[in-house]
Amino acid sequence: MPMSDLRQELLAAFDAEHKEHLGAIRAALDATGRGEPPDLRDIFRRAHSLKGAARAVDLPVVEEMAHRLEAVLARVAEGGMVLDRHVAAGVQVGLDGIEGYVAALAADAAPPVPAAAIAALDALLDAPATTGGAPAAEPRSPRQPESPAAQPPAPIPAAAPVADAQATDTPDGDAPPDPASAGPAAGHGAVEYLRVNAAQVESLATAVHALSEEVSRHSALEGELRALEAGLGGLRRACEAMLRGAPDPRLREVERELSRLSRSVTRMTRDQRAHGFAAESAAQRVREQVEAIALVPAEAVLGPLGRMARDLAREAGQDVAVRLEGMDVQADRRVLQTLKDPVLHLLRNAISHGVEQPEERRAAGKPDRAEVVLRLSGRGGLLVLTVSDDGRGPNLARIEATAIRQGLLPGRARGAPPPPPDRLLTLVFEPGFSTAAEVDRLSGRGMGLSVVAEAARRLRGGALMRARRPASAGTEVEIAVPFSAARQKLLLVEAGGQVYGVPSHGVERLLRLPLPSVESVEGRPVLRIEAGGRDVTALVIAPLVSLSALLGSADATIPVEAGHVNAVLLRRGGRRCAVAVNAARDVRTLLVDSLDAPGLDTELVSGIAPREGDTPVLVLSPEGLVGRWLRDEGHLGAGMLGLAAPEERAAATILVVDDSITTRTLEKSILEAQGYRVLLSVDGLDALNLLRSGEAVVDLVVADVEMPRMDGFALLQALKNDPRLAPIPVILMTSRAAPEDVRRGLDLGAQAYIAKQKFDQRELLATIGQML
Repeated sequence: MPMSDLRQELLAAFDAEHKEHLGAIRAALDATGRGEPPDLRDIFRRAHSLKGAARAVDLPVVEEMAHRLEAVLARVAEGGMVLDRHVAAGVQVGLDGIEGYVAALAADAAPPVPAAAIAALDALLDAPATTGGAPAAEPRSPRQPESPAAQPPAPIPAAAPVADAQATDTPDGDAPPDPASAGPAAGHGAVEYLRVNAAQVESLATAVHALSEEVSRHSALEGELRALEAGLGGLRRACEAMLRGAPDPRLREVERELSRLSRSVTRMTRDQRAHGFAAESAAQRVREQVEAIALVPAEAVLGPLGRMARDLAREAGQDVAVRLEGMDVQADRRVLQTLKDPVLHLLRNAISHGVEQPEERRAAGKPDRAEVVLRLSGRGGLLVLTVSDDGRGPNLARIEATAIRQGLLPGRARGAPPPPPDRLLTLVFEPGFSTAAEVDRLSGRGMGLSVVAEAARRLRGGALMRARRPASAGTEVEIAVPFSAARQKLLLVEAGGQVYGVPSHGVERLLRLPLPSVESVEGRPVLRIEAGGRDVTALVIAPLVSLSALLGSADATIPVEAGHVNAVLLRRGGRRCAVAVNAARDVRTLLVDSLDAPGLDTELVSGIAPREGDTPVLVLSPEGLVGRWLRDEGHLGAGMLGLAAPEERAAATILVVDDSITTRTLEKSILEAQGYRVLLSVDGLDALNLLRSGEAVVDLVVADVEMPRMDGFALLQALKNDPRLAPIPVILMTSRAAPEDVRRGLDLGAQAYIAKQKFDQRELLATIGQML
């Protein structure tokens, strides 16, 4: 193996090992802060091992810092220093310095020496020895002849020279770790690593997904073979009946041939079933293995956030313990990278908004030192990241006041009850929402938590805030997203003549209930259903709202089929919402692509999923649907939520004219969801030919302006010059928003002019409703 490759392997092993040691020492410091006695022998051993590992990979800066850390811990163990908050804070600064220096090695072979961390450790070593407390057990290594505290730390070199990593004896008598056993895998068999280009892994995953689709289509042959088998059996029985009536040698030969073919087809059907099952199982195993390749431990991406948060707290003068839990959870690297900045924003927000001053904490009966925790876990196919603090909790009164000031809530009459807490806490994710009283380095820049919600939506997940119990115990913000950003299991539902995909992780239950079981509370339909786990269930009341109503339809009655209501029970935090649909069609695992189109309601639509041989489906966000109901429940009129069978009426026909297939697909989905019949044209000339042909009666035209062959202005002029087509109302929807363009469109006879930059689908639907 070339020496450079060997060094890279050693550094990779050291990277894993040093994180393990730093994590264990931090956990011991946190335990000390909670009043639990630390295992001084273990943390001393880890500092000693860290020093030896740094020497093995020729990182003298880390080696000398680890030696200082070892000396501090030895003094604590010998009773010469008390591990109080001051000492723990200095040790924490040293740990952060080591972590930051090693992280910087990836981009710079000789990063700057962490002077602040060195100074913090030296300050502890220069402090006079304390005499209180009995000396602890000596934590020396059996092969260490004298206390490291007796050995003065050597000066830190200005830069760490890069040299070949060779096995040499250490001054302590410890041999450096063997490359084959270095790192967390030591003692459990060697782990081999292969560097693979991420784009190649993504291409491989796409190919495997295509293979899975092909296997699924191949399994459909089984049904065709069964049908052929049944057909042959029917022919054979017909021949037998004819032979009984009039024996004929030729018919007897046909009957024998049909019997032979029937047996062959039966055998083929059986073999096809067995082979199809084996192929599908193999494809599933390969898919799972390939998807696992793209997963990385959260520590690899989010690990440095703990150090960053501690630095922020120190700069702000806050005494905060920052803990990271569940960093061994694995997820798609792209998911973790997308969440890195939003999670840092949450940590910054917790330190700035959540943590009280020491005197306020003492008055509330809390320890002076605050706590901020980043916790990762898996739940129901979702990666769940939680940032919590033990501070004052969300200020609901200030949130309400800010929402009223920004027009997100109407003013409240004197004596009227405040909005429910969960509704208020959904508003903090609105763009520009911030309750910070002043601007500083940590908060109050007007961005608020909308960056967190937007990142979660891009990953087809959601975010929510809640107060910890009791109310004064702090705040918790949760982000829940799929582990993988690409492939998702979708429940396909039909509503308003359109098929949508709902990620299965957001579906608690499918419901089919008789119409009499739907009750009314304050004029709004609700369902009483049992909810909960397998062991504990409770009767809960869930509001019932049609999916079409949530998507903005002006006529969205709850569909009733054969005297029953079909609904999907969604949950966001502690709130449930039953969303009524026409039918639940299928559950499919599909590749979900991002969708970026003008006017897209990104709160509700998280992507688009192509289907082989069928139209793609818009993928809805379960969290967004429940959030929309929480936000708009006061504005959803009784007509929208009232139970009624939809009346049979002729659907209006709308012609959508746009050269962008994405825009055409989006507008078609929006309009069909409202019950309109939609025709499509790729440019003005195509639309004009369709209208003049008389093949369809068009009630309204929605046209872009920038199009090849014939633009929207020319199309509009041609329509108004044709007496037969002039009465058709036209809406121009375009990115050309200059005043002269708007004036030109209206002068040519357009009934409305909508700029795509400010497009809102509800505005379009309201405009169409007025015209029709």
